[in-house]
Amino acid sequence: MDSRFLESFMMVIDSGSIAEAARRLNLTPAGVAQRIHALEAEIGAPLLSRSGRSVLPTPAGTAILSRARNILSEVHDLKSIATSDRLSGELRLGATPTSLSGILPPILALLTSKYPHIDIWMMGANSRALYDGLLRGDFDAVIIGQPPFAIPKAYDWRILRDEPLVVLTPASCRVQDPHAILASKPFIGQSRDSWVGRLVYSYLREAGIRPHQRFEMDTPAATAVMVDQGLGVALVHDWSPPWPTGLSIRKIPLPPNRFGRRMGLVWNRASVRIRLVQALLEAAELAPATGQTATPRLKGSDFRTRRPKSKSTST
Repeated sequence: MDSRFLESFMMVIDSGSIAEAARRLNLTPAGVAQRIHALEAEIGAPLLSRSGRSVLPTPAGTAILSRARNILSEVHDLKSIATSDRLSGELRLGATPTSLSGILPPILALLTSKYPHIDIWMMGANSRALYDGLLRGDFDAVIIGQPPFAIPKAYDWRILRDEPLVVLTPASCRVQDPHAILASKPFIGQSRDSWVGRLVYSYLREAGIRPHQRFEMDTPAATAVMVDQGLGVALVHDWSPPWPTGLSIRKIPLPPNRFGRRMGLVWNRASVRIRLVQALLEAAELAPATGQTATPRLKGSDFRTRRPKSKSTST
């Protein structure tokens, strides 16, 4: 079986159309369709069906998706295993949304500069979903919050950043006591199903605070925007910049506590792509700020991100 046929099939599934897959593969739509037909003939079943303007996998196509992705991954691994003078192959990474925009970019800048032949595939999700994906073999490494349990001995962990809890309030709020704020203002909570949500609500329980919860969110950046709009206050971890632009909010640190979040890298020690993971770790050690502890802003200080300057027009 030609691996290019599988590659075309997976690209159609990932992009949602034959035309877009052709653009990404630098082929004609007819060339991609020909590869799919050849693959269907070899397997003996139709793999794709049209739904409006989109292309979806048939039951047979869905059945082979996971195995096809694994086969392609192993084909990419051959490059890394067979090449001794340079690192190459595909590295599959997962990261939380705030890590994708904050911790990971400077690491990838160093990694791709030194090892330009490494192909990197990335996906964002919450820590628990990424950890489960790592155990299934969907990822080679993930940047997540430290699991609230011991990880298996076959896996390893490297801390990248400490993120303390901070209270977010609108800039107009002049109350200084973070506990008084949490106890009296409408509260925007974190998802109770997430690891970060467990830390937030564990802190509230230990502090004896029962907030008046208005919303429950799963996206930290959206939480900050809602605080800016005066919809409530929040208890979040001080994630690595950038934050959403155009906010006028306050970050108020809490008394010393044990509920900060430790962001780090988790990987399988026995991975066939361990050399690529080691290169990633090397870049993480050298990348600016990733290993530093986040410093909370002074109590009561305003935190404003720049709003885009409006362009003046003449009539």
